[in-house]
Amino acid sequence: MTNSRKEKPYAFVSPINWYIAGIMIRFEGNGENQSNSNRRCLAWENQHLIKAKNPDEAYKKALKIGKESEDEYVNTDGENVKWVFEGLTTLIALYEDLEDGAEIIWIEHENKAVKTIKGWIKSKENLEVFQKD
Repeated sequence: MTNSRKEKPYAFVSPINWYIAGIMIRFEGNGENQSNSNRRCLAWENQHLIKAKNPDEAYKKALKIGKESEDEYVNTDGENVKWVFEGLTTLIALYEDLEDGAEIIWIEHENKAVKTIKGWIKSKENLEVFQKD
């Protein structure tokens, strides 16, 4: 018995050819115990805007950006350090044209207490863009 319905190759394709990729990089110092996955580290999850015709192309571009973010150098203390690309944390299709006020990301929070939701709200001075060094 054959399936007469055509299967879509992807569940989420951006109609505007834009995606957001979460790229995780981690800082690693010389002499760290590589076998200890419980060791503490500094990591950045960077969100990148990617123009692509389909999810496969977006994925390949995101991996390339991640690999290009790797860097090894000698720090000011004379130690060999590096940024390591760990992988992607997310790849999201955008559905609205990029313009002022366009919704680009949403996160569903199911079965949360109202006080939990209210606890996530930040005052203006606590929003990241208003932080002072």
